[in-house]
Amino acid sequence: MTTVEHPKALGLPLESGDRLTRDEFERRYCTRPDIKKAELIEGVVYVASPVRIPQHAEPHGYMVFWLNAYRVNHPDCRVADNGTVRLDADNEPQPDVMLFRAPDNGGQARIDEDGYLAGAPELVVEISASSASYDLGAKKEAYRRNGVQEYIVWQILERRIDWFRLANGAYQSVAANQAGVIESEVFPGLRLNVSAMLEGDLAAVQSALHS
Repeated sequence: MTTVEHPKALGLPLESGDRLTRDEFERRYCTRPDIKKAELIEGVVYVASPVRIPQHAEPHGYMVFWLNAYRVNHPDCRVADNGTVRLDADNEPQPDVMLFRAPDNGGQARIDEDGYLAGAPELVVEISASSASYDLGAKKEAYRRNGVQEYIVWQILERRIDWFRLANGAYQSVAANQAGVIESEVFPGLRLNVSAMLEGDLAAVQSALHS
């Protein structure tokens, strides 16, 4: 008979709602290979639920495609998927996707000696279904305060994509133009056909990017 090991036997407890320092959060997270995604936001732990395909994994893949298609012609940029970011003493998110530049290319974050991103990436994308309230609440505030310049939240259940741009220390909502496209100010030429992305029409997404 196979014995099923209790998750806590794998390492230290790490549960949603725990209040931890960033060092303690990292220490516990590193002992829990059974947990694939956990974040520390404003000193509170959030452990992700299992990921559903239509509600997260597939749209996540679309955003990875979009940003990597941009990077093909902009090698000074880097794209990361679910990478750990050391924002500050109380915040260590694991953004769904992010686009950033290295400091020697004018970026504001760096990959540290542990292989994590230290500082704020220029652009972050989050895919939100059940996590919508926290992606648009505490996490949005942490990103704003630490200087993430553009923040995109795809609200799956609401079928909408919100693009926020940092201006004078506050996030301003960015509307699409008459063609239904939003263009980044931080990454020139990074254009998103919002309706095409919502429909999963990657050919149209790519066309807008290269137009």
